[in-house]
Amino acid sequence: MKRACLGLMAMAVVATNVLPSVSKAAESQPNKEASPIYGVTIPDGYRKWQFIAPAEEAAPLDELRAVVGNDIAVRAYENKTLPFPDGSILVKLAWKRVQSSEFEPASVPGVPTTVQVMVKDSKKYPDSHGWGFGRFIDGKPVDEAQHQTCLPCHEARVQNHDYVFTRYAP
Repeated sequence: MKRACLGLMAMAVVATNVLPSVSKAAESQPNKEASPIYGVTIPDGYRKWQFIAPAEEAAPLDELRAVVGNDIAVRAYENKTLPFPDGSILVKLAWKRVQSSEFEPASVPGVPTTVQVMVKDSKKYPDSHGWGFGRFIDGKPVDEAQHQTCLPCHEARVQNHDYVFTRYAP
């Protein structure tokens, strides 16, 4: 229990202190590339958006993750609004987990792995329950085959939460 609390505290520090400074290259790219299938791009200014929740990914990925949202998504979370309104955007940032050299029980972010984006637009994405998806590595979209895995996973597991896995951290 103590280790879990320390881990959550470390992730809060990551979100507060590290999140704004890691992998700015993706945000500042002048020629944004859109994801295949949905045409989603990495949104401007997302590094300054509000923190929604941390996440950990166990083996085989072994990643630390943080989800941020634009103002529309944050208001929806705060008001417990489902479905999310059009214009909601969620961005998940992921890093390889590295053991802290300063504090053994803690994990810290290592090398960035992906930026994942969900955009709610019920008119543009009617066939995917109103959501468009994008997954990016080093600011570039991953191939179409990898994008085809997004929607089925969300449909199979989180229909009752408007196809969104992330819950608002208290």
